[in-house]
Amino acid sequence: MRSATIAAAAVLAVLSACGSDGSSDDSAPKGSGDPSASATSLKIVVTPAEDAKTSTYRLTCDPAGGDHPQAQQACDALAEAGASVFDAVPKDRACTTIYGGPQTASVTGTFDGEKIDATFSRADGCEIERWEKLGTTFFNVPLQ
Repeated sequence: MRSATIAAAAVLAVLSACGSDGSSDDSAPKGSGDPSASATSLKIVVTPAEDAKTSTYRLTCDPAGGDHPQAQQACDALAEAGASVFDAVPKDRACTTIYGGPQTASVTGTFDGEKIDATFSRADGCEIERWEKLGTTFFNVPLQ
């Protein structure tokens, strides 16, 4: 995957040099025809308990934005955790039966350009670990 990304970047660099008049516009993000586009654009829905009011946030990274109350910290936590945090816990994985609380969250959108549709809970040790890999900042949103 990494070599394909490097090859694609090299091809784009060569193609962008073709027909260029030498001028440069650094105002748009590299590799994007849309200056408002972000490779990470997520909708985060957090539910503090069953039948409780949900909180919904939008988060973009590079640059950090959206209406998430701690956008930069959330983007940092995502960058550190990596894309694998969005993978579901394998069914055959042994998990402790520690209950971390009724909180649930869903995350949809794109992360580093890849489609994301993940759910999180605190139902057992494995799920708590996934939740906490995102950093307490990521889900440290008001749980009313």
